[in-house]
Amino acid sequence: MERHRILGDKVVLYRRAEGGNWHCYTFLKGKEWRKTTRQKNLARAKDFATDWYTQLCTHLFGSENPGKMFTQAARAFLTEYKAITHGRGGADPLQMHRDRLRLHLLPYFDDSHLSEVTSGAVQQYRAHRLAEPEQDARSEGAPVGRGGAKGWKPPGRKTVEDEIETLRMVLETAQRHGWIDRIPDLSDPYEPTPKAKPKLWFTPWEYRQLCAALRRNAENPAIGCDKVEAGQLRDYVIFMVNTGLTPTEADALQYRDVQVVRDDTDEQVLEIAVHGSDGINYCHSAPAAISAFERMLARNRPRPDDLLFSNRIRKLFNDILKASNLKLDRKGKARTADSLRHSYICFRLLEGVSLHDVAENCRISVETIEKHYAAHLPALADALLIDLRSEKHTASKFLGIENDGHRPEA
Repeated sequence: MERHRILGDKVVLYRRAEGGNWHCYTFLKGKEWRKTTRQKNLARAKDFATDWYTQLCTHLFGSENPGKMFTQAARAFLTEYKAITHGRGGADPLQMHRDRLRLHLLPYFDDSHLSEVTSGAVQQYRAHRLAEPEQDARSEGAPVGRGGAKGWKPPGRKTVEDEIETLRMVLETAQRHGWIDRIPDLSDPYEPTPKAKPKLWFTPWEYRQLCAALRRNAENPAIGCDKVEAGQLRDYVIFMVNTGLTPTEADALQYRDVQVVRDDTDEQVLEIAVHGSDGINYCHSAPAAISAFERMLARNRPRPDDLLFSNRIRKLFNDILKASNLKLDRKGKARTADSLRHSYICFRLLEGVSLHDVAENCRISVETIEKHYAAHLPALADALLIDLRSEKHTASKFLGIENDGHRPEA
């Protein structure tokens, strides 16, 4: 008689003669339960037996029934994934998911109900995969699903995280079917959190140096551009430092996306329609951006759908940074066009604008502002103090605020 045990020995499959139908039995509540699968194929018989065992538990235990098995969810995931992704072209990851389940996930979670696949169980799985067999966290010495320690090599961490991703997809399938209410936290609790680094900005004094270099270049171009491009470069920097746009957002900006309006304080500002993946968002500039925009209108006489800036603008900006010795900050880190946005945020924070208002205008979260900017305010203030002492200017002037309340222009 041929026999196979499944679900952690909870169910036994057997057949009396080769080529005959498979039968199954289990013991629950002190009684033996038997059922014919009416299947000659072993894989199909196992599927039938798993479903039968789950239904039997539901009948016998009612609300105490722990629910579907992990193996059932894995089977549903593979079936759905194969059907839905068929014919999409490109690399087919189905076999990778099959291998991860067959070689690692199913042997480990074979006898587990979905309700037992908790955050703790997943961390035990990580430990099981990364620890030497005799240190296996689940079996306390006896390796699970692996050979002995001889010749054993630990898998790469990326390999294990790929397996966790397959596990996540199985659990998402279970959630869609209503077999579980929520997916447990599958993240690595010991993954080191990288320390947030302050963004590369221009201190107010460095920004004034840059403005002076831009003004000289506009009068007498010296970085491989003509007077029109030099004027555009000057206005690009003023526009960016006074709007907080990302370089990518500015690249896509058309003249019809910008309007002069009055804000809540009845001051004239630019209202800019920023087109992103989530639709259109609006931001408002500082007043100094208006003059830069008006100069571009007069210089270029654009159509509404013309771009504000050419695809050479970032290269020209990089060239002026090198020419004015502002490419590197005090720590030798290289600045880019993103530094203009970072300068906008830092200037606004140093001026006392609320985190919420800055975050909203820059289309990012308050948490991002806190992590990458506000957390480093003491360092920003120290840099400002160095500027004040070295140049003997007033604080308001170094924050870029002239007597009329506007940021200085280049």
